[in-house]
Amino acid sequence: MSLNLPTLLNQESHRGFKKKIECLKNPESQTTSSLQDNPLQNLQIASHEVLEKAQKSGRSKCPKCGSSRMFYCYSCYVPVETVPTKQIPVLKLPLKIDIIKHPNETDGKSTAVHAKLLAPEDVMIYTYPCIPEYEEKRHEIVLIFPGPNSISLKDLDLHLQRNTKKNVCAEDDDSTAEPFLKQARIESEQQNINECKANKTEDTGLKKIIFIDSTWNQTNKIITDERLQGLLQIELKTRKTCFWRHQKGKPDTYLSTIEAIYYFLVDYHQEVLKKKYKGQYDNLLFFFSFMYTLIKNAKSSTGKE
Repeated sequence: MSLNLPTLLNQESHRGFKKKIECLKNPESQTTSSLQDNPLQNLQIASHEVLEKAQKSGRSKCPKCGSSRMFYCYSCYVPVETVPTKQIPVLKLPLKIDIIKHPNETDGKSTAVHAKLLAPEDVMIYTYPCIPEYEEKRHEIVLIFPGPNSISLKDLDLHLQRNTKKNVCAEDDDSTAEPFLKQARIESEQQNINECKANKTEDTGLKKIIFIDSTWNQTNKIITDERLQGLLQIELKTRKTCFWRHQKGKPDTYLSTIEAIYYFLVDYHQEVLKKKYKGQYDNLLFFFSFMYTLIKNAKSSTGKE
């Protein structure tokens, strides 16, 4: 992200950047003035010292393309020379993530790159229309997007089981196969389903999640693409964004891409895996929380908050 504080301040001043913002925690817990001032402060995020030093030294070169950037190169998905890779947290995610970016989405303004920087082995970014074919693996994939057919995360396990059974039937509907081998495959697949039910905290059947990185006004072109049709869609719980580039005319429940990824993984950990959340994915907001604090402090010092 190309950081230009004066520009950002001018962009945000007329949008009424709310002082008492509620996000990244349950609304009921937002009772203290300290949380209202900085709703990200209780997250378990690595030290921002390396980013603070880089901010003081100014823009630096990308080690791959040589472009001048602040903190990281949003084209090459690597930190700049003044931000040593070893000082950036790296996360291992429970699921693979594909991010489909609208071609008109400005790279320097998108938070999708945060996910790639912080979980490089588990995140892929594609620029539409260049996206993978999901047909053969659609029973293992969900698309995070609201809509009339979207389900809640708590119903994910049931729908995945149904999709798995449908996939098994489709694969075994082969009249040319030998009856014995066909029956063996059915029994094997059914055993896998039963094992998944018995041990769903370890393997839910879900392998990948897809996010669309675009302004809401531009999403229709991607969401209606035939390659995404038939995918199970999940709608996230309603939360309020902390993103400083709030979309004009849209409610504050429209999240940035990195916020959506973070919230999904937290809810998945608790509601699907049935495990206690202990901040395992908080570092996905490593860059986001630093930028939020930096911009908020700059606005406060100029009296524009």
